[in-house]
Amino acid sequence: MNIILLDHIDKVGAKHDVVKVKDGFGRNYLIPQGLGIVANKPNLAKLDGMKKIGSKKEAALVAALKEVAAKLVGAKIKITAKAGENGRLFGSVTAQHLSNALVEFGVEADKRIIEMPEEVKELGSYTAIVKFHPEVESTVKFEVVNEGGSEVEMDD
Repeated sequence: MNIILLDHIDKVGAKHDVVKVKDGFGRNYLIPQGLGIVANKPNLAKLDGMKKIGSKKEAALVAALKEVAAKLVGAKIKITAKAGENGRLFGSVTAQHLSNALVEFGVEADKRIIEMPEEVKELGSYTAIVKFHPEVESTVKFEVVNEGGSEVEMDD
């Protein structure tokens, strides 16, 4: 069965691709979920129009996301966490913590699009990558500070 995909589906195809799938997968999953339509003559004729509309929407989305990513350039986010005397955190700072800090900064970023550098288990400065879109990503510098407000002096 040939299907026109209306959304990107991992291991199947990209949006607006015409793909051959098993009949049951197309009838029972793709079509009812609104992820695809049957690739018949009328729908194939509409495909060019769908691609043009989709590319305009995509361009507008990318432009909006680039503006959001520009807000993060040069920004320094502070995340407070409980730490022991040696600067080691009780627990770790996760993508969820950074996501919450970005919301307070004025940028909506889901934790799933944030790529943390490594496990953040100590006080200090770090850099994470926020992947808003395959074409738009931004680096975010953040600093983990002690929750008590007193800076812990580290011996070098």
